[in-house]
Amino acid sequence: MDREPRRRKRSWAELTILSRRELLAAVAGVGLGLASAPAHAAPARIQFHVLPQTYAEALLDVAQQANITLIGAGACTGRSGLGLQGPYTVEQALERLLAGAPCRWRLIAPGAVEISPLPEAPAPRLSPPVSVAELLVTATKRVRNARELAVAVTAVPRNDLRASGASDAADAAGQLAGVLATNLGPGRNKLLLRGLADGAYTGRARSIVATYLDDIPINYNAPDPDLRLVDVDRVEVARGPQGALYGAGSLGGVYRIVARRPNLSAIQAEVRATGALTRSGTPSGAVEGYANYPVFEDRLGLRLSAYQEIQGGYLDDISQDRENVDRTDRRGARLIVLYQPDDNWSVSLTAAGQHLRSRDTHYTSPGLGLKRSVRIPEPHVNDITLLTTTVKRSWGWGELIASGGYIRHAYSSLYDATATQDLYTSFARTSAYSERNRTRMLVQDVYLASRGAGPFQWLGGLYGSDTRIHAPTEFLAQIPNLPNFHVYGDTRRDHVREIAAYGEASWMFAPGWTVALGGRAFHIDTRTRSAVVAERFPPRDFDRNASTTGLSPKLSIQWEPGSGHLIYAVASEGYRPGGLNSGGAVPLPEGRETFRPDRIVNYEIGAKTRALEGRLALSAAVFYADWEDIQTDQFRPSGIAYTTNAGDAHILGVESELSYRGPYGLTLQLNGRLARTRTSNPNRDFTNNLVHALPGAPSTSAGALVSWEREIRDDWRLNLLGQVNYVGASHVSFDAAAPRTGGYIRSKVSAELVGDRYAVQVFLLNPFDSLNDTFAFGNPFNPNQIRQITPLRPRTLGVTVSAAF
Repeated sequence: MDREPRRRKRSWAELTILSRRELLAAVAGVGLGLASAPAHAAPARIQFHVLPQTYAEALLDVAQQANITLIGAGACTGRSGLGLQGPYTVEQALERLLAGAPCRWRLIAPGAVEISPLPEAPAPRLSPPVSVAELLVTATKRVRNARELAVAVTAVPRNDLRASGASDAADAAGQLAGVLATNLGPGRNKLLLRGLADGAYTGRARSIVATYLDDIPINYNAPDPDLRLVDVDRVEVARGPQGALYGAGSLGGVYRIVARRPNLSAIQAEVRATGALTRSGTPSGAVEGYANYPVFEDRLGLRLSAYQEIQGGYLDDISQDRENVDRTDRRGARLIVLYQPDDNWSVSLTAAGQHLRSRDTHYTSPGLGLKRSVRIPEPHVNDITLLTTTVKRSWGWGELIASGGYIRHAYSSLYDATATQDLYTSFARTSAYSERNRTRMLVQDVYLASRGAGPFQWLGGLYGSDTRIHAPTEFLAQIPNLPNFHVYGDTRRDHVREIAAYGEASWMFAPGWTVALGGRAFHIDTRTRSAVVAERFPPRDFDRNASTTGLSPKLSIQWEPGSGHLIYAVASEGYRPGGLNSGGAVPLPEGRETFRPDRIVNYEIGAKTRALEGRLALSAAVFYADWEDIQTDQFRPSGIAYTTNAGDAHILGVESELSYRGPYGLTLQLNGRLARTRTSNPNRDFTNNLVHALPGAPSTSAGALVSWEREIRDDWRLNLLGQVNYVGASHVSFDAAAPRTGGYIRSKVSAELVGDRYAVQVFLLNPFDSLNDTFAFGNPFNPNQIRQITPLRPRTLGVTVSAAF
């Protein structure tokens, strides 16, 4: 990356890459090649190498070498004595491997195979012991067993999300080591991985966690869209910088939602309904469901999911004389159409959208309990709409995947700005600050990856995106019985264009030893235009450009001393481009009109192991991260946001995850993270009192989930679950004088009866009715730093019922 002169000697590499026109032409050429390729080709033959082992482990090897999704490998018990060696189609490989096995396979969608027991050998009512290791992930753009990757990857499958009642990213975070979410409110939160945080507020700086729905990024610099986890196959998290494969905005890692694909051979449907009562609050409720329909069996199918939810409010505003002001409504839908003309081609089209609206903010002041005092309502809206397509073409030696999408992400917030209105006007009783952001992204990602067994594996791709952001802000003076009076405004537009070429190659140079090298060459252009008008100051226009070019490398080495055991070391990099500031009635000094790119280099040593015949799985990693020129969104004394570089930070941490599936239906999951952060080189234009920590990132976090499952009748089973998560204390900003937040516990217990078609779950949130502060921030127009806190939702009792058809 281009950096300041004093930093240049610390950069890993720089290079000149293709012009935008050349690279986009290459991407277009790949797309034309896909369109002109012949259909109805014979099924591809893949070179397989599968050793004799348990059927479950052998099936995982087949899925990885063929780059296909596998569902239910644990349903196949016993051991394969033959193994598999040579070129076969996927169908031939499965038939040969499972000959005489107590299970059968079924292709339910292109590149997706489901394993089920034979009718004479019914599936065990309790989850099989090997299930702790049978989940495959695609966080590295290829189907892989997470326990065989030199990356800290964790996935939460659909059944675990359902059992724990996780409905969004904040709920799922408790089951993942090092994953946190701020608690400003639904649709306002920021995801944090490994304690890497750049501040409490979401402004112009690009997000530090790349959020994906399937193969397409859905967020640029907005708060997390808070997509409800309805009809998803799993949630994947890759921790640590992922710049080589995912590019800018993945400094902390990648959070990926994988939706369930249409089943091309069966009609399916399910409906779920939830109702809940909160102490001192209004009721909550949700209805969700999906329907799957194969239009032409094994060729064309569609899957529709939809939901509507109400999160009842529980805060009363004494100034406005309003009760339960913080209600949130969320509704959305997703349609996936899947077409498979033959065994080597598939085309999927996804249309999805969500509307989220909170009627007011969720913060209050210490000592007020569940009451607050704010002069005007502070609503928030977060809407997202997307249309994506993915085309796959398979050969025996490789697979080409071309994904493209259009994403429209719009959010808006209104804040009580009365405390700072004297800076803008003398004619107002109250004032409001309005911020709106509408982001439109066009994304194209095309890559080719190897298939089959062999010591050498590779992946190469091209990426291009065009992002346009319209972000007007207004300061509105409010006079009784008159319309709001505009006293300040900044009409800002950003145009960001990014192109990149990336790749990764791995080589098994000795039995059990693999080395991998990857990198991403990128160029990012940003143009910012702005028109500022204010009642007390002369208008001004702003039109500037910034660009960033560089290389983001990755190097890893891993050793597998035996089946189920892995030791690895990896060095990786993440980055964000620089940018420009435009807002404020009074312009910033020239030196603060721009902010530099930031860059993080991560060094990591990790281990993954299994024991007790697969019932115990443990992973742990020690990491050291060097973060230079940390970008952060901050506030001027007037409350207007701007972006600056806070300084540098060095983070030393350790994280671990443990899963144990014992006898009698007992399951235990534990995760934890410890980190020590030291900051240096503070930006003197920002603060001289830089805290030795990252804001909103506690040094300690941990979680535990215990469940017990028991069959109570031939077609019913009982599942009891308890979950506890601890989030340690942290500062709310980079200023050492800022208040501290955190040091709280989230907890939940539930009991569920599950049958073949029906299920009933009773759950209790926050059973001890704690009101601890989860986030000491709410309104930036708070010049006197009046303490603000966001309490936990009070004790909530709920019931969920579901029916499948």
